[in-house]
Amino acid sequence: MPSELKEHAGRHYAVQFHYALPDDSWAVELSEAVATPYPWAEAPKASDHLPGAAFLVALVPDEDPDLEPTVRVYSPNERVIPYEIMQWFMEQVADQVERCRIAFEQGEPGAVE
Repeated sequence: MPSELKEHAGRHYAVQFHYALPDDSWAVELSEAVATPYPWAEAPKASDHLPGAAFLVALVPDEDPDLEPTVRVYSPNERVIPYEIMQWFMEQVADQVERCRIAFEQGEPGAVE
């Protein structure tokens, strides 16, 4: 699953992409990144953080351009998301929406990563 990491005010966040088969949609997940296990940290080109448990998930339908993307909140506790991180996440979601719509127009639904 492809992911991107970003640091903000000493905290690490991750955006991860995967296909959510039950929803027939691409899922774009926002999580607080967790430290990489020690053995992995020694691997060449290994990241020092990995995506954690998602607390925001945007579902981007790729088979019907008339369906609206949605955002689900998964958090049993109150969570503060810095504006810069929320903006970064929503930019990732907007890019995924655009890729899905272009793929649909080209007759390739489900082919977007």
